[in-house]
Parts: sequence; C-alpha cells; structure tokens
Amino acid sequence: MSRVGKKPVPVPAGVTATVTGQTVKMKGSKGELSFVVPSLVNVAMKDGAIEVQPVNQSKPARSLWGTSRAQIANIVEGVSKGFEKKLEITGVGYRAAMAGKALKLSLGYSHDIEYEIPAGITIVTPKPTEITITGINRQQVGQVAAEIRDYRGPEPYKGKGVRYAGEFIFRKEGKKK
Repeated sequence: MSRVGKKPVPVPAGVTATVTGQTVKMKGSKGELSFVVPSLVNVAMKDGAIEVQPVNQSKPARSLWGTSRAQIANIVEGVSKGFEKKLEITGVGYRAAMAGKALKLSLGYSHDIEYEIPAGITIVTPKPTEITITGINRQQVGQVAAEIRDYRGPEPYKGKGVRYAGEFIFRKEGKKK
C-alpha cells in the first residue's frame, strides 16, 4: 500500500488547479504546469485538494499511485514557490560567468565550455565559484544541475570540480613514498 499516495495534495491559496480526465493543470504566481496521470491511476478534485487512487490493486497500478501523487505535489510546489539548486566550483582557475544567454565555464580544459540555458530555467552566478539554478519544473532544474556538474565532477584526491552545495566528497589519500 502506498503511504505517499494516500495523502491528498492540498492546493494552496493563489494556485488554481483543474482536473480534466487524466490531465492535471496548475497555474500559480511562478507559471503554469500540467501533468498527464497514467491510465492505471484515477485522479479527482475534492474539498480543495487533489486525490489520487489506483484503478485496481495490481502491482503496476500501486507503483504509479505514489509516483503520480508525488508528481502532482511537485507541480503544486513549482508553480507556487519554484525550485532551486546551487552548485559550487572548487579548483584554481575554475570559474563560471554568464555570457548573454549562455553559461561560460572555465574548468581546467584547453577551452571554455558554453552551456546553452534551456527555456524555463534561470541561472545566476553571484560569485565566480557559485552557480544558482532556478525554475518551476523540478525535473528540469535537477537535469540542468546534473549536466553542468557532469562537465567536471568532483575528484576524490583534491576535491576539484563542480559539486552540489553541501555535497560531501569522499577524499582519498595520495600515494605514499
């Protein structure tokens, strides 16, 4: 039994939610998002909250039950508050800067990396060693952060590279004489 799926998703003030068939649409102060619920799950609006129920007790239906509820909760949070990921750059000469609509990264390669920012995402570099990624789509914000981190992930010896803010990097000891 899904413990997540049992809880209804409350719709906060300032967010308008519409459920038509299997489509859930949310509109809030940050923007508008929609999610198509799989056919193995029923979705309904009751008492200012969205309730999700499996069609039957089969394993796929129960698996999609909690997932669908979590996706709906994410779009509610996205249109009301938005999502944010912070990245930190560690290393001598490693830096990031905005160049128009692209993020310019200097990560120790012979060339600079130009990362084109996708629609719906805002990237800010408050310091040359900090990157803040914001948007209303949780999946998209996480994907952009992962792609930027992937250019030069943190290495275990000196800890140089791009890491998530607060991420612990397991450090290895260098070779002995």
